Amino acid sequence: MSYAEDSIPHTEGSVYCTAEGSMSESVIQTEDRQSDNGLRRPSEPLGSQVQPSFAEARQRRKIAELESKLVVLESGRVVKERQSNYYLAQGRGLRRIVALFDSIEDLVNENDRRYDDDSDEDATIDQDRLQTGYYILTRTLPWFLKNSSDIDHDDYMRMLKALRQGADGARGDDTAKLKTLISDWVNRELKPNPPVDSDDKNYRRFTSDACGRLLCPAELDWNSPVVKAGIRDRSEGYIVTDLSFPAFVYDKYTANADNLEEGLFKGKILLQGYKAIFTSPSSAKDVEGDGDGADVIANNRRAKKSSCAIKVKKHVAQIIKMDKVTPRSIAYVACQVRFALSSVTSWRSVDGDFDYIQFWRSIVDFFEKPPGREAQCRVNKLLEWWTRKVFGRSRREDLSNMVKANMSVNALARQRAQLDDAAFDSN
Repeated sequence: MSYAEDSIPHTEGSVYCTAEGSMSESVIQTEDRQSDNGLRRPSEPLGSQVQPSFAEARQRRKIAELESKLVVLESGRVVKERQSNYYLAQGRGLRRIVALFDSIEDLVNENDRRYDDDSDEDATIDQDRLQTGYYILTRTLPWFLKNSSDIDHDDYMRMLKALRQGADGARGDDTAKLKTLISDWVNRELKPNPPVDSDDKNYRRFTSDACGRLLCPAELDWNSPVVKAGIRDRSEGYIVTDLSFPAFVYDKYTANADNLEEGLFKGKILLQGYKAIFTSPSSAKDVEGDGDGADVIANNRRAKKSSCAIKVKKHVAQIIKMDKVTPRSIAYVACQVRFALSSVTSWRSVDGDFDYIQFWRSIVDFFEKPPGREAQCRVNKLLEWWTRKVFGRSRREDLSNMVKANMSVNALARQRAQLDDAAFDSN
């Protein structure tokens, strides 16, 4: 039985169909609700009840998604920050043992130039010095070559920036450190009157009799009034340049005019400056002995942590894993000591007639470009002397198996075994 469409009653809350039995547009009539005053008001649509819950759930999902992204970004930031701090720490060694004035880019560019040209026959002395610096760089930072190849350009530039910042920071720290230490060492050893001021550098250099003696060219005698006046007046024949080694680089601050290599780079204040920078200021107090009781390498291995598990602060040599004195580190310290004795208050490469760049290069070339085999042997002995002075006398790893076999502990073990074998054979 069928009914006409308009005969179907439209009741409240009902859903109706067309005569063909298909669902028409649903009309959901909401029941009126009675208010407190008896008046009826329309109840809220069903959608208005669902919407707040849906919005809250969506917001929670967005918050969770953002928190997840934040964790990823934060972890990446921490990794980059750790890498940057590592590069900064490693960069602190570059100025000291690789290149005081040449940048890392200079070293890399020279190596790239040689790789592209596939020849170094026509290289200049300066280019050879850069190439040697690149080799020292890759030995000091063995990860540098791999990182340079693997990381993208932006990360590579960030790495170089951090290394530069570490290098510049190291130079500044060493300059500030030696400013006070140098005055203390000079006052203790030379006992000038008045003493060298630890804070004011204006009265150092040749104004101070003690500093003047240490900065005086090795071929001149500071005790001569004529020499002293000539240097202070910058008279012809007494102009101080980088072509003269200052007296402080010599043993007892005196050079032998007939043999200028004798005692060269054995000056006490130079050695003190080296130990203050690379090991510790306190270790600079002990420079008279030949490293007796001051085996820094062995002590470093034992002092990674103290007995109460408190971390021991590492010094520069530990951080860069340095156990031998190198030519460029000596040149670096010589520049720092010379600057500390001067009256200049801010770092510069030229001080009057004295060029620090050429001074550094002269020292590096003395060690790295000896004229012959005998000169090379003398250089090697000098570097061994430096290593003993700075890092102690430990030569355990240099002992041959034959020497070890003849030492009493091994000899006793061998004798006991022989006696035991003899007793066994007699039975």
